[in-house]
Amino acid sequence: MFDKLEDLLARFEEIMNELNEPGVAENQRRFKQLMKEQSDLTPIVEAYREYKKCNETVEDSVAMLETESDEEMREMLKDELNDAKKRIEELENELKILLLPKDPNDDKNVIVEIRAGAGGDEAALFAAEIYRMYVHYAESRHWKVETIEAEEIGIGGMKSVTFMITGQGAYSIMKYESGVHRVQRVPETESGGRIHTSTITVAVMPEAEEVDVQIDEKDIRIDVMRASGNGGQCVNTTDSAVRLTHYPTGIVVYSQTEKSQLQNKAKAFALLRAKLYDIECQKAHDAEAEARRSQIGSGDRSEKIRTYNFPQGRVTDHRINLTLYKLDKVMDGDIQEIIDACIAADQAAKLSRMQNAG
Repeated sequence: MFDKLEDLLARFEEIMNELNEPGVAENQRRFKQLMKEQSDLTPIVEAYREYKKCNETVEDSVAMLETESDEEMREMLKDELNDAKKRIEELENELKILLLPKDPNDDKNVIVEIRAGAGGDEAALFAAEIYRMYVHYAESRHWKVETIEAEEIGIGGMKSVTFMITGQGAYSIMKYESGVHRVQRVPETESGGRIHTSTITVAVMPEAEEVDVQIDEKDIRIDVMRASGNGGQCVNTTDSAVRLTHYPTGIVVYSQTEKSQLQNKAKAFALLRAKLYDIECQKAHDAEAEARRSQIGSGDRSEKIRTYNFPQGRVTDHRINLTLYKLDKVMDGDIQEIIDACIAADQAAKLSRMQNAG
């Protein structure tokens, strides 16, 4: 581990030297590459430098204790020694986590697709509430949310909604939301007061750049039409909605949220690219079936990941056995505690796999 850290420290210093050279920003592509690498290495380098400093403190304190006779000074040195040893232990764990292989998609924006499952209108109402939960969460992180497509039902529910979240590291956080979300409550339409169980599925896909996915124009049919549903002024009067059909996979995507056909076309292509890229990612995951099974946030859409129980005001994440009694706050977008617990469990599983492999 320490050989690797020394190599990374040397690489970081190389990058800093290159960034300080005059004219480095003239080659924008190279400049962005260096900035990205510098940003990725910074937390590792900072932790490793602190680790080395703590080791020096331990050595100095031990050496001074051998010669120091003043009792008060010895107590101070012992405290300093203990603090440094404790911090070294913490930093070793931090460094192990920082050195875990990174998901290459972690820095990407995401496209999220929510679909009502079992439960009819109640599932559609819950889908709309989960959509609002994610919008509030994204706003709390100062991320931008853009709706691509929504199929609404009259009572305020959504059969499906697809939206894009743009923000630093959105995929590294939102990927833990993929799967089946279950709600248990008494629907407003239920006169007998019985608790119903409904489900929705959430799919979180990394945004794919054109370099990630090549789409052949011959493989696509583009249809333009009038937008349907509760569009704003002008939305339903022009052929602004765009539908793309991808022949090889049978995927059909639709975008109607913008007034301009050009903007809807761009959104539809972004969604199609994400879906095709997601298929490739799933294939790669399946090739590493064992690793995928032990991974939290594996993106398995058939896995029931969470239950929202309204009568008891609790949320349970089944992957990590976490139950919180603050359902109202969670539905209002306060999901950071759940995501942090998923990240910690995922890191622990990866560390354990690495140690077993080693």
